[in-house]
Amino acid sequence: MGSVTTIRREVLTLPAAPLGPDNPLPPLRPLGEAHRVDARDRAGLPRDMARQVGYEPLRSLLPVRVRDGYDRVREPREVEALVIENDRLRVTVLPGLGGRVASLHHKPTDRELLYANPVLQPANFALNGAWFSGGIEWNIGATGHTTLSCSPVHAARVPAPDGRGHLPGPSGSGGEMLRLWEWERLRDLPFQVDLWLPEGSDFLYVGVRIRNPHERPVPTYWWSNTAVPEERRVLAPADEAWLFGYERRLRRVPVPSYDGADRTYPLNSTYPADYFYEVPDGRRRWIAALDEHGHGLAQTSTDALRGRKLFVWGTGPGGRRWQEWLTEPGTGGYCEIQAGLARTQLEHVELAAEGEVSWLEAYGPLDATPDGAWHTVLREAEDRLEEVLPRAGVEAAYRAWQSYADAEPGERLATGSGWGALEVLRADWKLPGTPFEEDTLGDAQRPWLHLLRTGSLPGPEHHAPPGDTLVARPWRDMLETTAATPDAEYHLGVAQWHGDDRAQAVRSWERGLQTAAVRWPLLRCLAVADQEDGHHERAADRYAEAFDDLCERLREQRGGGGEGTGTGSRADGTAEDTAGDTVDDTRWTAVAAALGREAIEALLAVSRTADARSVWERLHPATRARGRFRLIEAELLAAEGRREEARAVFDEGFEVADLREGAESIGRLWSRLGDEPLPARHDFRMRPDGG
Repeated sequence: MGSVTTIRREVLTLPAAPLGPDNPLPPLRPLGEAHRVDARDRAGLPRDMARQVGYEPLRSLLPVRVRDGYDRVREPREVEALVIENDRLRVTVLPGLGGRVASLHHKPTDRELLYANPVLQPANFALNGAWFSGGIEWNIGATGHTTLSCSPVHAARVPAPDGRGHLPGPSGSGGEMLRLWEWERLRDLPFQVDLWLPEGSDFLYVGVRIRNPHERPVPTYWWSNTAVPEERRVLAPADEAWLFGYERRLRRVPVPSYDGADRTYPLNSTYPADYFYEVPDGRRRWIAALDEHGHGLAQTSTDALRGRKLFVWGTGPGGRRWQEWLTEPGTGGYCEIQAGLARTQLEHVELAAEGEVSWLEAYGPLDATPDGAWHTVLREAEDRLEEVLPRAGVEAAYRAWQSYADAEPGERLATGSGWGALEVLRADWKLPGTPFEEDTLGDAQRPWLHLLRTGSLPGPEHHAPPGDTLVARPWRDMLETTAATPDAEYHLGVAQWHGDDRAQAVRSWERGLQTAAVRWPLLRCLAVADQEDGHHERAADRYAEAFDDLCERLREQRGGGGEGTGTGSRADGTAEDTAGDTVDDTRWTAVAAALGREAIEALLAVSRTADARSVWERLHPATRARGRFRLIEAELLAAEGRREEARAVFDEGFEVADLREGAESIGRLWSRLGDEPLPARHDFRMRPDGG
């Protein structure tokens, strides 16, 4: 008999960069998502795939905010963890970071089955920015890494079945599960992830459920992404795959070999790419990554989790640079084996009104021969998987788990956001198994709770920056009937913009501006609207005015006199002659940095270099020293015709912490400054030149 499964708290100490504050400006612009299918490729897709590729792709991040306040200064920091353990496996989960499974350690062989990143370094890969590599992540919402990548989720103990299709007896001998749950805000869907280790099991069981409480169908998305060392061969039961790269072309290719190389070995690819395997209907759903000795990890599931994918970074300079960027020197590279609800991550699946979708996954060690003829290798691996974890056993475990999916959580082990509690209060939804308790409501939800209960929306205290905007139709309806204060008009405009009622959004912002004492939030929204409509000069005017107003508001809060807002007043809450005199420094620094960056970019777009320089000089020196702003400084110098000084910025060195996946801005600026090859430290290109 194996030992009893335990769940306990633990504190890890990792070299970690702080997340910093979220960007306080609402993300009004369309997503610059790299995962879009070229129109040339859509005509040849299978009918169901073409339909799902076109089914309500995400247009906006609202109501979520961008997380771009992190840096690259790593220091030892404590990270809360929850550990699930039996006599075979030790599973480490990070509830404060999206419920990521950071480690899956097989005790009999003393092997780590995952790629476990030794550092916590945020990078700009999630839909809303901050994300980190390693482990198993749970991606929900829309194409891309979830907005919950670096956010807390709720966690609690829950009774568990024994994993072999048997229900526990009266004594509860089935043990405990760790339940993770949250409210996914992009699609307004609650979900849960139940993790447990049956007694004596070599496999981690994971039951997942997404529910749609709405009276209308909702698009949904799920991919479980597992990082493993890249010196592996990846096996999946398929002879074809859909290949998608950063040149945005989707095409069907043979498996394992394509274009002269066996692509099931991740290091045989040059550029980053996705291989979505075409697993035949009726075939068992599984994927594995085995090292040269035949040891590795297998993931399998019930059939609802249809898709399987291999992601590779490739051996080119861009992929290598990204791998270095995400961890510390000397750490090996990784690839990802993934499983999702659709064939590809370019699709969204319809979740019926008041319906749900659920499945069971299992993760554990697999030993099989990795090298040889494809079908021979697959047959042996699949037979071996059937020996250690029969397909029928997975189905039975799923049926047993379904009886526990509604079980009410016991001891709370971690607390997520209050957004689910707010939605449950609004709609009086009953969601057994995933309680969103009123005591989880926090400062971010309080204005909206006040609106819900009284019909009025309180403004921020002491002219603080506006908080989050709720954009779902019920909240928009409440905003349309509350008193038309400048703050209410601001939030109503954001909700209307999200609903694609842009003309009405502009009218709301313009109405609010007529009586607003604090003008910069409304001016910034109107500037974005101007940019989207092609009115770039007017957008630049409004950005300049917004930044001036922000400086004036900060000067007033410091008790300044009637002076103007020239370069003697900085926008980070400091004055040049009183650099330590700050007003809520962290929050206002984030506002000034975000607005200043957008203002400079808008002004440079219309060649107003003097006005851009004026904004630059009013930023705090600590902001100007950040890597993102060093790049902006180089762009400003280049626009002013000071190419040697712009080149000197590169020579001095900088790191843009929030450099976006697939971004090529550094390379484009470098090419304007000379003919030399792009230095390796700045080469993040993820596609062939001209792709």
